[in-house]
Amino acid sequence: MFAQKDTKKEVLKELSEKACQCTDSIRLLNRNKKDILKDVHDCIDKYTGALQISTLLSGAEDLAKTAPEVNGKKQINLNFNTSKDSKQYIDSYNDIERYLMNNCQSVKNIATTSETNDEGFSKDNEAMDFYHNGRALTEKKDWKGAIENYEKAVKKDPEFVYAWDALGINYRRNEEFDKAISAYEKSLKLNPKGKMALQNIPVVYIYKKEFQKAIDSYMKLDKVYPGDPEVYYGIGNVYFNALKDDEKGLDYICKAYKIYSNQKSPYRSDAEAMIASIHKSMKEKGKTEKFKEILKNNNISTE
Repeated sequence: MFAQKDTKKEVLKELSEKACQCTDSIRLLNRNKKDILKDVHDCIDKYTGALQISTLLSGAEDLAKTAPEVNGKKQINLNFNTSKDSKQYIDSYNDIERYLMNNCQSVKNIATTSETNDEGFSKDNEAMDFYHNGRALTEKKDWKGAIENYEKAVKKDPEFVYAWDALGINYRRNEEFDKAISAYEKSLKLNPKGKMALQNIPVVYIYKKEFQKAIDSYMKLDKVYPGDPEVYYGIGNVYFNALKDDEKGLDYICKAYKIYSNQKSPYRSDAEAMIASIHKSMKEKGKTEKFKEILKNNNISTE
């Protein structure tokens, strides 16, 4: 079947769209993010083997050109490696994962979701109505309309954590940065371990170009969630893109990449893309060996 496909790209698209349909059915509410990511991994894994086979068959024609003849017929040996630690499997898995991160909305939503629980919502029905109205307007990118509804939600219930978080997001989108930080701080007073607020405060400081405050805020996230890859990715992003420090940026991004990979998180592809950008920058500056050294120190292969 796969030999009839015109290109590997078409097969990748077909299989990735099936994996996307699988992720569409993943339940998010009131679940640990680790379990959600495992479900994403299972959806990708389900179609990885098929992509491996397709890749092998697509290369058969080139192999035939140099293959030896046995009894007047070309003999080609195609080795399908069933090990999930093999380069063959990992390459196919990563290809599907990258496609999903770029094209599958449900995976994008999963990658950005935080762990949620009922305690963050309001028991006031009217406050919840305003909250849902705000979400509907947010999906339409009507930031001002969303803000009006979220403000009404927290006025009805000042302890509505998720409404404060949503306010912070929409204030930032509307470039009301100080209001965004204030909303997140009110959320944290109610829930000091609120990941949404802790993750987004440094993002607002980046928009304000207050980069040291952004780094300090990421370190506060690290105190509450030690070893969270968002800390390393965020700080690495600040050093590379804002402070133009390739080496520090690379070191932090490598740490994020390793954790994302261990977690089988779709964000691994974002860290991979950042590493590629840093490589380009360091290569232009004649620092290729330093690039390899930092990767080696983080136990990442340069091959």
